[in-house]
Amino acid sequence: MYRTLFAVLIFFAITVSVTAEEIVLKDGTKIVGRMTAISGDKIDVETAYGKMSVKRADIVTISFPENGKEGVPAAGARPSQDDKPKIEEALDAGQYTNKTGDFSLAVSSDWKINPTLYGTSGVIAGLSTRDSMRYLVVVREEYPGSIESYKGLTEIQARSNLGDYEKISEIPMTIDNKSAIVISYRGTLAKANNLPVQFLSAIIPVGNAYYRVTTWCVEPLFNESQSMFEKIISSYHYTMAPASRSKF
Repeated sequence: MYRTLFAVLIFFAITVSVTAEEIVLKDGTKIVGRMTAISGDKIDVETAYGKMSVKRADIVTISFPENGKEGVPAAGARPSQDDKPKIEEALDAGQYTNKTGDFSLAVSSDWKINPTLYGTSGVIAGLSTRDSMRYLVVVREEYPGSIESYKGLTEIQARSNLGDYEKISEIPMTIDNKSAIVISYRGTLAKANNLPVQFLSAIIPVGNAYYRVTTWCVEPLFNESQSMFEKIISSYHYTMAPASRSKF
């Protein structure tokens, strides 16, 4: 059973950001691909024919395929080892430090760095428990808009990747002396026989970027895991002093 759940959750972690979207522009043009970045008034989209930037003002609608349909093959392919980002990180006695993203987290001793969680857009940290039943990723994205608008975009992404999406709670919190939002939501994975999964995700503003710390596990384990997830998320600390910040 553990081996089956491990395979399913790893598959979800790798594909969570690669579901294809259909973007319709004002001139009638349809673009099928996946949104990979948001910067200013533009959205970067990776398609089967390459990457392109789309002005947000030109977008009429963004729709998603039904669960279970195949996405764009080139966008949905699992990245090779060479394509995975080079992350400078360490985990020592439950203290996780990430020099690439300039942050730290406190986890319990049964957590490990999990390289299989890297490779999707923006992911700069990936950890799991040693039994591969509970997971955590950290995404960093440049975005000049408000935390509310960024939250809306992440909810659209979650809806596109989960069946029976349900938002459970949204709580404003102070994390690392920053005004953050913590969202709990759940849904099912169509490609894994509608396996129910539940998430706890924090959105933390840092300068002109947002850090998204997301934890998850299969729903039957969530209640007993929630307290641990909350402690990990609350431990987030940005480690670079403001005066010495450099471009990421």
